[in-house]
Amino acid sequence: MGAIGDIYADLETDEVSEEEFREAVEEKVEQMGGLADEETAAMLLAHELNENEVNTVADIEPGMNEVKFIAKVMSVGDLRTFERDGDGEDEPDEGRVINVEAADETGSVRLAFWDQEAESIAEGQLDVGDVLRVAGRPQEGYNGLEVSVDKAEPDADATVDVEPGGGSTIDALSMGQSDVDVRGVVLDTDSIRTFDRDDGSEGRVANLTIGDETGRVRVTLWDDRADRAEEIDPGTAVEIVDGYVREREGSLELHVGDHGAVDEIDEEVAFEPDAAAIERVEIGETVDIAGVVRSADPKRTFDRDDGSEGQVRNVRIQDATGDIRVALWGDKADKEIAPGDEILAADVEIDDGWQDDKEASAGWQSTVVVLDGAASAPESGGGDQQTASADGGNESAGLDAFADDGADEHTDDASETAGDADATTGETIEFTGTVVQTGDPVVLDDGEETMSVETDERVQLGQEVTARGTLRDDRLDADDVF
Repeated sequence: MGAIGDIYADLETDEVSEEEFREAVEEKVEQMGGLADEETAAMLLAHELNENEVNTVADIEPGMNEVKFIAKVMSVGDLRTFERDGDGEDEPDEGRVINVEAADETGSVRLAFWDQEAESIAEGQLDVGDVLRVAGRPQEGYNGLEVSVDKAEPDADATVDVEPGGGSTIDALSMGQSDVDVRGVVLDTDSIRTFDRDDGSEGRVANLTIGDETGRVRVTLWDDRADRAEEIDPGTAVEIVDGYVREREGSLELHVGDHGAVDEIDEEVAFEPDAAAIERVEIGETVDIAGVVRSADPKRTFDRDDGSEGQVRNVRIQDATGDIRVALWGDKADKEIAPGDEILAADVEIDDGWQDDKEASAGWQSTVVVLDGAASAPESGGGDQQTASADGGNESAGLDAFADDGADEHTDDASETAGDADATTGETIEFTGTVVQTGDPVVLDDGEETMSVETDERVQLGQEVTARGTLRDDRLDADDVF
Protein backbone atom coordinates (compact mmCIF):
# COMPACT_ATOMS: atom_id res chain seq x y z
CA MET A 1 0.00 0.00 0.00
CA GLY A 2 2.94 2.33 0.68
CA ALA A 3 3.42 5.09 3.24
CA ILE A 4 0.83 7.43 1.69
CA GLY A 5 -1.76 4.67 1.50
CA ASP A 6 -1.13 3.76 5.16
CA ILE A 7 -1.54 7.37 6.28
CA TYR A 8 -4.77 7.70 4.29
CA ALA A 9 -6.14 4.46 5.76
CA ASP A 10 -5.55 5.81 9.30
CA LEU A 11 -7.66 8.88 8.54
CA GLU A 12 -10.93 6.90 8.74
CA THR A 13 -12.72 9.62 6.79
CA ASP A 14 -14.97 9.73 3.76
CA GLU A 15 -14.38 13.43 3.27
CA VAL A 16 -11.79 12.88 0.51
CA SER A 17 -11.05 9.87 -1.65
CA GLU A 18 -7.62 8.29 -1.68
CA GLU A 19 -7.06 9.63 -5.18
CA GLU A 20 -7.90 13.16 -4.04
CA PHE A 21 -5.62 12.69 -1.04
CA ARG A 22 -2.67 11.65 -3.24
CA GLU A 23 -3.23 14.65 -5.52
CA ALA A 24 -3.27 16.93 -2.47
CA VAL A 25 0.02 15.38 -1.28
CA GLU A 26 1.68 16.22 -4.61
CA GLU A 27 0.40 19.80 -4.39
CA LYS A 28 1.69 20.06 -0.83
CA VAL A 29 5.20 18.89 -1.86
CA GLU A 30 5.17 21.48 -4.65
CA GLN A 31 4.02 24.25 -2.33
CA MET A 32 6.82 23.51 0.10
CA GLY A 33 9.46 23.76 -2.62
CA GLY A 34 11.11 20.44 -1.85
CA LEU A 35 11.33 21.06 1.90
CA ALA A 36 9.21 17.97 2.56
CA ASP A 37 8.99 14.57 0.94
CA GLU A 38 5.68 12.88 0.06
CA GLU A 39 5.39 11.04 3.37
CA THR A 40 5.90 14.23 5.40
CA ALA A 41 3.42 16.10 3.20
CA ALA A 42 0.88 13.29 3.67
CA MET A 43 1.26 13.47 7.46
CA LEU A 44 0.75 17.25 7.41
CA LEU A 45 -2.42 16.88 5.35
CA ALA A 46 -3.72 14.14 7.64
CA HIS A 47 -3.24 16.42 10.63
CA GLU A 48 -5.14 19.23 8.89
CA LEU A 49 -8.02 16.89 8.08
CA ASN A 50 -8.23 15.45 11.58
CA GLU A 51 -7.71 18.46 13.83
CA ASN A 52 -11.27 19.76 13.51
CA GLU A 53 -13.03 16.40 13.72
CA VAL A 54 -15.22 15.91 16.79
CA ASN A 55 -16.56 12.54 17.82
CA THR A 56 -20.00 13.66 19.01
CA VAL A 57 -22.24 16.71 19.23
CA ALA A 58 -21.44 16.87 22.95
CA ASP A 59 -17.77 17.56 22.05
CA ILE A 60 -18.65 20.81 20.25
CA GLU A 61 -17.78 23.94 22.21
CA PRO A 62 -18.09 27.67 21.45
CA GLY A 63 -14.75 29.12 20.45
CA MET A 64 -13.57 26.21 18.29
CA ASN A 65 -12.39 27.50 14.93
CA GLU A 66 -14.22 24.86 12.92
CA VAL A 67 -15.78 21.49 13.61
CA LYS A 68 -16.79 18.49 11.52
CA PHE A 69 -19.37 16.01 12.75
CA ILE A 70 -22.33 13.82 11.81
CA ALA A 71 -25.87 14.49 13.07
CA LYS A 72 -29.48 13.76 12.20
CA VAL A 73 -31.99 16.52 11.29
CA MET A 74 -34.61 16.74 14.05
CA SER A 75 -36.55 19.78 12.91
CA VAL A 76 -36.36 22.49 10.22
CA GLY A 77 -37.26 26.09 11.04
CA ASP A 78 -38.72 28.85 8.90
CA LEU A 79 -36.76 31.01 6.48
CA ARG A 80 -36.07 34.46 7.91
CA THR A 81 -34.72 37.54 6.18
CA PHE A 82 -32.67 40.37 7.63
CA GLU A 83 -30.78 43.44 6.43
CA ARG A 84 -27.00 43.43 6.44
CA ASP A 85 -25.14 46.70 6.90
CA GLY A 86 -24.29 48.35 3.60
CA ASP A 87 -20.67 48.97 2.56
CA GLY A 88 -20.16 52.68 2.27
CA GLU A 89 -22.82 54.13 0.00
CA ASP A 90 -24.25 50.72 -0.95
CA GLU A 91 -27.80 49.92 0.03
CA PRO A 92 -28.20 47.39 2.85
CA ASP A 93 -28.06 43.83 1.57
CA GLU A 94 -30.84 41.39 2.40
CA GLY A 95 -29.67 38.16 4.03
CA ARG A 96 -31.50 34.90 4.58
CA VAL A 97 -31.09 32.35 7.35
CA ILE A 98 -32.80 29.15 8.38
CA ASN A 99 -32.19 27.19 11.58
CA VAL A 100 -32.09 23.41 11.68
CA GLU A 101 -32.08 21.38 14.89
CA ALA A 102 -29.72 18.39 14.56
CA ALA A 103 -28.73 15.73 17.07
CA ASP A 104 -26.82 12.55 17.73
CA GLU A 105 -26.94 10.16 20.67
CA THR A 106 -25.12 12.65 22.95
CA GLY A 107 -27.07 15.86 22.41
CA SER A 108 -28.43 18.38 19.95
CA VAL A 109 -27.19 21.55 18.30
CA ARG A 110 -28.72 24.30 16.20
CA LEU A 111 -27.34 24.62 12.66
CA ALA A 112 -27.55 28.01 10.94
CA PHE A 113 -27.71 27.85 7.13
CA TRP A 114 -27.29 31.10 5.22
CA ASP A 115 -28.51 32.69 2.00
CA GLN A 116 -28.56 30.27 -0.96
CA GLU A 117 -28.30 27.18 1.26
CA ALA A 118 -31.11 28.55 3.45
CA GLU A 119 -33.32 29.05 0.38
CA SER A 120 -32.61 25.52 -0.84
CA ILE A 121 -33.68 24.10 2.52
CA ALA A 122 -36.82 26.25 2.53
CA GLU A 123 -37.67 24.79 -0.89
CA GLY A 124 -37.64 21.29 0.59
CA GLN A 125 -34.14 20.02 -0.19
CA LEU A 126 -33.62 18.89 3.42
CA ASP A 127 -35.96 16.59 5.35
CA VAL A 128 -36.39 15.70 8.99
CA GLY A 129 -34.54 12.42 9.55
CA ASP A 130 -31.73 13.15 7.06
CA VAL A 131 -28.21 12.43 8.34
CA LEU A 132 -25.71 15.18 7.53
CA ARG A 133 -21.94 15.51 7.49
CA VAL A 134 -21.45 19.05 8.73
CA ALA A 135 -18.51 21.44 8.72
CA GLY A 136 -18.96 24.78 10.40
CA ARG A 137 -18.01 27.32 13.05
CA PRO A 138 -19.43 26.94 16.61
CA GLN A 139 -20.62 30.03 18.45
CA GLU A 140 -22.85 31.00 21.37
CA GLY A 141 -26.20 31.87 19.81
CA TYR A 142 -29.28 33.55 21.26
CA ASN A 143 -30.71 30.24 22.45
CA GLY A 144 -27.52 28.31 23.13
CA LEU A 145 -24.82 26.57 21.14
CA GLU A 146 -25.07 27.14 17.40
CA VAL A 147 -22.97 26.08 14.42
CA SER A 148 -22.78 28.41 11.44
CA VAL A 149 -22.64 25.93 8.58
CA ASP A 150 -19.97 26.21 5.89
CA LYS A 151 -20.73 22.85 4.29
CA ALA A 152 -23.30 20.11 4.87
CA GLU A 153 -23.84 17.01 2.81
CA PRO A 154 -26.34 14.15 3.27
CA ASP A 155 -24.84 10.77 4.16
CA ALA A 156 -27.28 7.94 3.45
CA ASP A 157 -24.89 5.31 4.81
CA ALA A 158 -24.30 6.84 8.24
CA THR A 159 -26.45 5.80 11.21
CA VAL A 160 -27.48 8.13 14.04
CA ASP A 161 -29.63 6.42 16.66
CA VAL A 162 -32.01 9.22 17.65
CA GLU A 163 -35.63 9.68 16.61
CA PRO A 164 -37.10 13.06 15.67
CA GLY A 165 -40.47 14.24 16.94
CA GLY A 166 -42.45 13.52 20.07
CA GLY A 167 -40.59 15.93 22.33
CA SER A 168 -37.88 14.99 24.78
CA THR A 169 -37.57 13.40 28.19
CA ILE A 170 -35.82 15.13 31.05
CA ASP A 171 -32.94 12.66 31.17
CA ALA A 172 -32.28 13.30 27.45
CA LEU A 173 -31.59 17.02 27.96
CA SER A 174 -28.03 18.09 27.21
CA MET A 175 -26.05 21.32 27.35
CA GLY A 176 -26.64 23.63 24.39
CA GLN A 177 -29.97 22.18 23.25
CA SER A 178 -32.52 24.64 21.91
CA ASP A 179 -36.10 24.40 20.62
CA VAL A 180 -36.70 21.83 23.37
CA ASP A 181 -40.22 20.50 23.98
CA VAL A 182 -40.60 18.43 27.14
CA ARG A 183 -43.54 17.41 29.30
CA GLY A 184 -43.53 17.06 33.06
CA VAL A 185 -45.48 17.53 36.26
CA VAL A 186 -44.81 20.71 38.25
CA LEU A 187 -43.14 19.76 41.52
CA ASP A 188 -42.33 23.16 42.99
CA THR A 189 -42.61 26.87 42.17
CA ASP A 190 -40.75 29.98 43.37
CA SER A 191 -41.77 33.62 43.58
CA ILE A 192 -40.87 36.19 40.92
CA ARG A 193 -37.64 38.13 41.41
CA THR A 194 -36.59 41.38 39.73
CA PHE A 195 -33.15 42.64 38.70
CA ASP A 196 -31.59 45.59 36.86
CA ARG A 197 -30.13 45.02 33.41
CA ASP A 198 -27.06 46.83 32.09
CA ASP A 199 -29.29 49.02 29.89
CA GLY A 200 -31.23 50.23 32.93
CA SER A 201 -34.35 48.17 32.27
CA GLU A 202 -35.87 45.87 34.87
CA GLY A 203 -35.77 42.14 34.30
CA ARG A 204 -37.97 39.50 35.89
CA VAL A 205 -37.17 35.85 36.59
CA ALA A 206 -38.82 32.96 38.38
CA ASN A 207 -38.27 29.22 38.69
CA LEU A 208 -40.28 26.07 38.81
CA THR A 209 -39.24 22.43 38.88
CA ILE A 210 -40.79 19.73 36.72
CA GLY A 211 -40.37 15.96 36.76
CA ASP A 212 -41.20 13.01 34.55
CA GLU A 213 -40.57 9.28 34.73
CA THR A 214 -36.89 9.85 33.87
CA GLY A 215 -35.93 12.62 36.30
CA ARG A 216 -36.49 16.27 37.13
CA VAL A 217 -35.13 19.64 36.02
CA ARG A 218 -35.21 23.21 37.24
CA VAL A 219 -36.94 25.58 34.77
CA THR A 220 -35.97 29.27 34.64
CA LEU A 221 -38.66 31.63 33.32
CA TRP A 222 -37.63 35.05 32.04
CA ASP A 223 -39.57 38.35 31.98
CA ASP A 224 -43.21 37.88 30.81
CA ARG A 225 -42.87 34.10 31.14
CA ALA A 226 -42.02 34.48 34.85
CA ASP A 227 -45.72 34.97 35.64
CA ARG A 228 -46.33 31.28 34.91
CA ALA A 229 -44.56 30.35 38.15
CA GLU A 230 -47.37 32.02 40.10
CA GLU A 231 -50.18 30.87 37.80
CA ILE A 232 -49.48 27.12 37.91
CA ASP A 233 -49.92 24.98 41.00
CA PRO A 234 -47.66 22.05 41.94
CA GLY A 235 -49.11 18.81 40.63
CA THR A 236 -50.12 20.35 37.28
CA ALA A 237 -48.97 18.62 34.09
CA VAL A 238 -47.30 21.04 31.68
CA GLU A 239 -45.39 21.14 28.43
CA ILE A 240 -42.34 23.36 28.07
CA VAL A 241 -42.27 24.62 24.47
CA ASP A 242 -39.17 26.03 22.72
CA GLY A 243 -36.96 25.92 25.79
CA TYR A 244 -33.16 25.95 25.76
CA VAL A 245 -30.68 24.22 28.04
CA ARG A 246 -28.06 26.00 30.12
CA GLU A 247 -25.72 24.91 32.90
CA ARG A 248 -25.65 26.47 36.36
CA GLU A 249 -23.27 25.38 39.10
CA GLY A 250 -22.77 22.01 37.46
CA SER A 251 -26.46 21.23 36.86
CA LEU A 252 -28.54 21.55 33.70
CA GLU A 253 -31.42 24.03 33.69
CA LEU A 254 -34.17 24.48 31.11
CA HIS A 255 -34.77 28.15 30.24
CA VAL A 256 -37.89 29.71 28.74
CA GLY A 257 -37.66 33.13 27.09
CA ASP A 258 -39.81 35.26 24.79
CA HIS A 259 -40.04 32.53 22.14
CA GLY A 260 -40.97 29.79 24.61
CA ALA A 261 -44.04 28.86 26.60
CA VAL A 262 -45.25 26.82 29.56
CA ASP A 263 -48.60 25.26 28.61
CA GLU A 264 -50.86 23.25 30.88
CA ILE A 265 -51.82 19.88 29.37
CA ASP A 266 -54.67 17.53 30.10
CA GLU A 267 -52.82 14.31 30.69
CA GLU A 268 -51.04 12.44 33.46
CA VAL A 269 -47.26 12.63 33.69
CA ALA A 270 -45.61 10.15 36.04
CA PHE A 271 -42.79 11.31 38.28
CA GLU A 272 -40.53 8.71 39.85
CA PRO A 273 -38.20 10.26 42.45
CA ASP A 274 -34.96 8.41 43.14
CA ALA A 275 -33.85 9.12 46.71
CA ALA A 276 -30.70 8.19 48.58
CA ALA A 277 -30.83 6.23 51.82
CA ILE A 278 -30.77 8.74 54.69
CA GLU A 279 -28.46 6.52 56.73
CA ARG A 280 -25.86 6.57 53.94
CA VAL A 281 -25.62 10.29 53.15
CA GLU A 282 -22.32 11.98 53.97
CA ILE A 283 -21.41 15.51 55.03
CA GLY A 284 -20.51 17.62 52.00
CA GLU A 285 -22.77 15.72 49.58
CA THR A 286 -25.67 17.20 47.62
CA VAL A 287 -28.36 14.53 47.45
CA ASP A 288 -32.06 13.76 47.10
CA ILE A 289 -33.74 12.33 50.19
CA ALA A 290 -37.33 11.34 50.87
CA GLY A 291 -39.30 10.21 53.87
CA VAL A 292 -42.23 10.69 56.22
CA VAL A 293 -42.22 13.82 58.39
CA ARG A 294 -41.72 12.85 62.04
CA SER A 295 -41.81 16.39 63.45
CA ALA A 296 -42.19 19.90 62.11
CA ASP A 297 -41.00 22.93 64.07
CA PRO A 298 -42.50 26.42 63.78
CA LYS A 299 -40.91 28.89 61.40
CA ARG A 300 -38.24 31.17 62.86
CA THR A 301 -37.06 34.56 61.59
CA PHE A 302 -33.60 36.07 61.98
CA ASP A 303 -31.64 39.14 60.88
CA ARG A 304 -28.99 38.72 58.21
CA ASP A 305 -25.69 40.64 58.24
CA ASP A 306 -27.05 43.00 55.55
CA GLY A 307 -30.01 43.92 57.75
CA SER A 308 -32.60 41.91 55.83
CA GLU A 309 -34.83 39.37 57.51
CA GLY A 310 -34.46 35.67 56.81
CA GLN A 311 -36.53 32.70 57.83
CA VAL A 312 -35.97 28.99 58.44
CA ARG A 313 -38.02 26.02 59.57
CA ASN A 314 -36.76 22.62 60.68
CA VAL A 315 -38.50 19.34 59.95
CA ARG A 316 -37.30 15.84 60.64
CA ILE A 317 -37.96 13.13 58.08
CA GLN A 318 -37.49 9.39 58.28
CA ASP A 319 -37.14 6.65 55.69
CA ALA A 320 -36.60 2.92 56.15
CA THR A 321 -32.92 3.46 57.02
CA GLY A 322 -32.85 6.42 59.39
CA ASP A 323 -33.93 10.00 59.98
CA ILE A 324 -32.45 13.47 59.50
CA ARG A 325 -33.27 17.06 60.27
CA VAL A 326 -33.98 19.19 57.17
CA ALA A 327 -33.61 22.98 57.39
CA LEU A 328 -36.04 24.75 55.04
CA TRP A 329 -34.70 28.23 54.19
CA GLY A 330 -36.45 31.26 52.72
CA ASP A 331 -39.75 30.65 50.91
CA LYS A 332 -39.46 26.93 51.62
CA ALA A 333 -40.12 27.65 55.30
CA ASP A 334 -43.66 28.70 54.29
CA LYS A 335 -44.55 25.33 52.79
CA GLU A 336 -47.46 23.55 54.40
CA ILE A 337 -45.72 20.51 55.85
CA ALA A 338 -47.00 18.55 58.84
CA PRO A 339 -46.08 15.32 60.63
CA GLY A 340 -47.21 12.32 58.59
CA ASP A 341 -46.64 14.04 55.22
CA GLU A 342 -44.42 12.25 52.73
CA ILE A 343 -41.90 14.63 51.18
CA LEU A 344 -39.06 14.66 48.69
CA ALA A 345 -36.20 17.05 49.44
CA ALA A 346 -34.08 17.23 46.31
CA ASP A 347 -30.64 18.82 45.88
CA VAL A 348 -30.15 19.34 49.61
CA GLU A 349 -26.68 19.85 51.07
CA ILE A 350 -25.63 17.59 53.92
CA ASP A 351 -24.01 19.65 56.67
CA ASP A 352 -22.54 19.04 60.10
CA GLY A 353 -25.48 19.86 62.35
CA TRP A 354 -26.14 20.19 66.06
CA GLN A 355 -24.07 17.89 68.30
CA ASP A 356 -22.24 16.41 65.28
CA ASP A 357 -25.53 15.15 63.85
CA LYS A 358 -25.89 15.29 60.07
CA GLU A 359 -28.37 17.88 58.81
CA ALA A 360 -29.83 18.56 55.36
CA SER A 361 -30.04 22.16 54.18
CA ALA A 362 -32.70 23.04 51.59
CA GLY A 363 -31.69 26.38 50.06
CA TRP A 364 -32.62 28.25 46.88
CA GLN A 365 -31.29 25.50 44.63
CA SER A 366 -33.27 22.77 46.39
CA THR A 367 -36.73 21.41 45.64
CA VAL A 368 -39.11 20.35 48.40
CA VAL A 369 -42.19 18.42 47.29
CA VAL A 370 -45.05 17.03 49.33
CA LEU A 371 -45.82 13.71 47.65
CA ASP A 372 -49.33 12.39 47.09
CA GLY A 373 -48.88 9.03 48.79
CA ALA A 374 -47.08 5.75 48.87
CA ALA A 375 -47.78 5.15 45.18
CA SER A 376 -45.37 7.98 44.44
CA ALA A 377 -42.76 6.73 46.86
CA PRO A 378 -39.20 6.62 45.56
CA GLU A 379 -37.23 3.42 45.33
CA SER A 380 -33.58 3.21 46.14
CA GLY A 381 -32.34 1.98 42.79
CA GLY A 382 -29.57 -0.13 44.29
CA GLY A 383 -25.91 0.58 44.90
CA ASP A 384 -25.34 3.11 47.64
CA GLN A 385 -29.05 3.56 47.96
CA GLN A 386 -29.46 0.17 49.67
CA THR A 387 -28.78 -0.68 53.28
CA ALA A 388 -28.81 -3.98 55.15
CA SER A 389 -31.83 -4.63 57.34
CA ALA A 390 -31.65 -6.22 60.77
CA ASP A 391 -32.59 -9.65 59.45
CA GLY A 392 -29.81 -9.62 56.88
CA GLY A 393 -31.93 -8.59 53.90
CA ASN A 394 -31.96 -5.28 52.02
CA GLU A 395 -34.23 -2.36 52.82
CA SER A 396 -34.87 0.29 50.19
CA ALA A 397 -34.34 3.95 50.88
CA GLY A 398 -37.20 6.35 50.41
CA LEU A 399 -40.80 5.58 51.33
CA ASP A 400 -41.61 2.15 49.89
CA ALA A 401 -40.96 0.21 53.07
CA PHE A 402 -41.94 3.03 55.42
CA ALA A 403 -44.90 5.00 54.05
CA ASP A 404 -47.63 2.58 55.08
CA ASP A 405 -46.73 2.65 58.75
CA GLY A 406 -44.51 5.73 59.01
CA ALA A 407 -46.93 7.71 61.16
CA ASP A 408 -47.33 4.80 63.58
CA GLU A 409 -43.56 4.42 63.82
CA HIS A 410 -43.28 8.11 64.61
CA THR A 411 -45.76 7.72 67.45
CA ASP A 412 -43.93 4.68 68.75
CA ASP A 413 -40.56 6.45 68.60
CA ALA A 414 -41.90 9.48 70.44
CA SER A 415 -43.45 7.27 73.10
CA GLU A 416 -40.28 5.28 73.68
CA THR A 417 -38.10 8.39 73.85
CA ALA A 418 -40.48 10.17 76.19
CA GLY A 419 -40.76 7.42 78.80
CA ASP A 420 -43.00 4.84 77.07
CA ALA A 421 -46.11 7.01 77.48
CA ASP A 422 -48.82 6.97 74.82
CA ALA A 423 -48.23 10.34 73.15
CA THR A 424 -51.65 10.48 71.55
CA THR A 425 -53.72 10.13 74.74
CA GLY A 426 -52.64 13.34 76.51
CA GLU A 427 -50.92 11.49 79.33
CA THR A 428 -48.05 13.13 81.12
CA ILE A 429 -44.62 12.49 79.63
CA GLU A 430 -41.06 13.70 80.09
CA PHE A 431 -38.70 14.76 77.35
CA THR A 432 -35.02 15.55 77.90
CA GLY A 433 -33.01 17.39 75.28
CA THR A 434 -30.77 20.30 74.35
CA VAL A 435 -32.34 23.72 73.70
CA VAL A 436 -31.96 24.51 70.01
CA GLN A 437 -34.54 27.29 69.97
CA THR A 438 -35.67 29.71 72.65
CA GLY A 439 -38.87 31.72 72.63
CA ASP A 440 -42.35 30.50 71.79
CA PRO A 441 -42.16 27.56 71.54
CA VAL A 442 -38.94 26.27 73.04
CA VAL A 443 -37.50 23.48 70.89
CA LEU A 444 -35.53 20.61 72.45
CA ASP A 445 -33.43 18.06 70.59
CA ASP A 446 -32.35 14.74 72.14
CA GLY A 447 -30.27 13.62 69.16
CA GLU A 448 -33.07 11.40 67.85
CA GLU A 449 -35.96 13.83 67.47
CA THR A 450 -37.04 17.36 68.35
CA MET A 451 -39.87 18.41 70.64
CA SER A 452 -41.71 21.74 70.68
CA VAL A 453 -42.39 22.79 74.29
CA GLU A 454 -44.89 25.38 75.51
CA THR A 455 -43.43 26.97 78.62
CA ASP A 456 -42.92 30.31 80.36
CA GLU A 457 -39.60 29.19 81.81
CA ARG A 458 -36.50 31.05 80.59
CA VAL A 459 -33.93 28.74 78.97
CA GLN A 460 -30.69 29.28 77.08
CA LEU A 461 -29.47 27.87 73.79
CA GLY A 462 -27.35 24.77 74.36
CA GLN A 463 -28.79 24.14 77.82
CA GLU A 464 -29.92 20.58 78.56
CA VAL A 465 -33.34 20.49 80.21
CA THR A 466 -36.16 18.09 80.94
CA ALA A 467 -39.75 19.09 80.26
CA ARG A 468 -42.68 17.29 81.90
CA GLY A 469 -46.24 17.83 80.76
CA THR A 470 -49.01 16.78 78.38
CA LEU A 471 -48.36 16.07 74.69
CA ARG A 472 -51.01 17.55 72.43
CA ASP A 473 -50.75 17.91 68.64
CA ASP A 474 -47.00 17.15 68.70
CA ARG A 475 -46.36 19.91 71.28
CA LEU A 476 -45.50 19.34 74.91
CA ASP A 477 -47.53 21.63 77.20
CA ALA A 478 -44.99 21.72 80.05
CA ASP A 479 -45.98 21.95 83.69
CA ASP A 480 -42.34 21.68 84.82
CA VAL A 481 -39.03 22.45 83.12
CA PHE A 482 -35.90 21.51 85.09
